[in-house]
Amino acid sequence: MHILLKRCVDWGTGLMDKLKLKWWIFAYLLGFSTLLLIILWLFQTVFLYDMYKYSRRIEIQRAVSYVRENINNQDLYSLFDELQREKEILVMPTNQFTPPKNHAPVDRRRRREETITQTEEFVLNDGRTLSLTFHAIITPVDATVTTLQLQLYIITSVMIMLSILLAVLIAKRISRPIEEINRSAKALARGKYDTAFAGKGFLEIKELSDTLNTAAHELSKVDNLRRELMANVSHDLRTPLSLIYSYAEMMHDFPDEITPGQTQVIMDETKRLNLLVNDILDLSKLEGCIHRINRYEFNLTAAIRETTQRMAELLKHEDYDISFEYDRELIVYADEVKIIQAFYNLLTNAINYCGENKLVVVKQIEKNQFVKIEVIDYGDGISHEDLPYIWDRYYKVDKNHKRAVVGTGLGLSIVKRIFELHNIEYGVESEKGKGSVFWFRLEYFKYMPDKNR
Repeated sequence: MHILLKRCVDWGTGLMDKLKLKWWIFAYLLGFSTLLLIILWLFQTVFLYDMYKYSRRIEIQRAVSYVRENINNQDLYSLFDELQREKEILVMPTNQFTPPKNHAPVDRRRRREETITQTEEFVLNDGRTLSLTFHAIITPVDATVTTLQLQLYIITSVMIMLSILLAVLIAKRISRPIEEINRSAKALARGKYDTAFAGKGFLEIKELSDTLNTAAHELSKVDNLRRELMANVSHDLRTPLSLIYSYAEMMHDFPDEITPGQTQVIMDETKRLNLLVNDILDLSKLEGCIHRINRYEFNLTAAIRETTQRMAELLKHEDYDISFEYDRELIVYADEVKIIQAFYNLLTNAINYCGENKLVVVKQIEKNQFVKIEVIDYGDGISHEDLPYIWDRYYKVDKNHKRAVVGTGLGLSIVKRIFELHNIEYGVESEKGKGSVFWFRLEYFKYMPDKNR
């Protein structure tokens, strides 16, 4: 039995997968209309007589309550006459009541008249008890049933035709925009990211259409950024590889003329390639949540000061001015390696875009038990429309790719992921032509009394 039931369910599921939506809507609407007609037939024919008897019993109960409320306030004969005239209920003293004889049937198809009686006792004001019998005749409803059946034949025919027409119209109206969205989605799956979804007719379909349009736009943007990334990475790889090969070929052809400068170029370019590969691997691991956050207390101010000093020492021969401003040393609870990696990427980003003045300022600001680190450059800045996207993977404000002074150009994506893993608030403030301020903020636990610069 269980196997048979499972097969029936599987067959029904397979059938649903094969039929179009409009035919399922058509079947459901038509089935619903048929069910309503069946219920209408049952209540108007099969159950009509029983419901009529039930309603007469309710009328007798109401008549009893009515008499009980007014028996001491109204003339009894006028009270009984009112019930007989308005409700067709005969009320008589029990000792005078004789149940009426059933009338002979007119034919075999006609029901005999039935009688519903109920006897109740009432207490009068003078203390006497009066017993009354309530009598209601159930009139045969055969003629009524025949009339209703004729009406139902007409109603059923009209309802079936209208149900079919309405089901077809509703099914087409609902399924047509979904079919159009489906065709557009197939085009999007084939890589046509300029596909437009124009769903309308219902709020849910319009919302689905808007969502798919947004998805198509984002996919198009990601595809463009992917192409741009490949071009940029290829450029970053080709330049050092060309230099390495050229100097290696020179050293091979002129082994007696090898100089330290030639080997230094090979070492520097190999180091740049290693940085690029490491950044790509770090970004991949952070996106895949492979890295784990190892939080502990460390001196944030000292770590930032050391990183800034190392970078300033590295670039001092190129006239870069890199400074760090702070009031006192602060202790935070976070992953020191990743926080300093993120700060290093913000610092290299500022160096690459600081402009001709080559000035970069790092500030530590305390407020309400939070420390805010700002990395400020005075370069070209970022336009308002580019600001929401600079943290995205592959995105570059300057579409003309240029070789970075330091770093690989993937730093902001790594910064974003590290701060998100720490639940740290971060952001950027920039104005075209006036430079940029990249910042992040986290809670500090204590501070060091002495200030070492």
